[in-house]
Amino acid sequence: MLALTDVHVYYGAVHALKGITVNVESGKIVTLIGANGAGKSTILRTISGLVRPGGGNLVFMGKEISGIQPHNIVKLGISHVPEGRIIFANLTVMDNLELGAYVRKDTVGIGRDLDKVFKLFPRLKDRMKQNAGTLSGGEQQMLAMGRGLMSHPKLLLLDEPSLGLAPLLVKDIFKTICEIRERGTTILLVEQNARMALSIADEGYVLETGRIVLHDAAKSLLHNEQVQQAYLGG
Repeated sequence: MLALTDVHVYYGAVHALKGITVNVESGKIVTLIGANGAGKSTILRTISGLVRPGGGNLVFMGKEISGIQPHNIVKLGISHVPEGRIIFANLTVMDNLELGAYVRKDTVGIGRDLDKVFKLFPRLKDRMKQNAGTLSGGEQQMLAMGRGLMSHPKLLLLDEPSLGLAPLLVKDIFKTICEIRERGTTILLVEQNARMALSIADEGYVLETGRIVLHDAAKSLLHNEQVQQAYLGG
């Protein structure tokens, strides 16, 4: 579904991504793990068009997407749920969800997807007239994910969905990520909680300072001594 080949990204003089090659197959959860500053979020921002690559190829469903405007990338079927949620705090929950569907014209399909979001996150339905800024951190994360799903993506980019959440909520969020995949959406997941990410993913890539140092089946990475010592607490 998605292929990044030898992708380089520069922030001024900083060489942030150094020849990244990542493949995401349809129907899978693929996770990117690594320390802060390794380049994980930059990969997602490059895929969604927020950052321009300085070299390499990004191909989605057979189409080169380097240089395409972010809103057109959404139209192609990629949705990005950013780190820190970035919801519209002064708008209602419903307004936020409707904004997630801004590139769509299929009213019936939008209604169907809204129902699916409310089934995934019943609390959002209870709070749909509430201002998003008054929600708890966990509810805001649900809203950010629900808004991402409203564009009816083929590929969902999730950046740190568990950040700042209580352990019980983290379990709920990861359970929901699995449900989203079961409903047919492919997921590329960036997550600091490497153990949880690898436990639900099919494949994983380990990044260090802008380079991929390991790529394997997620279960194999969970039992990899190097990964255990560096990211899973030994």
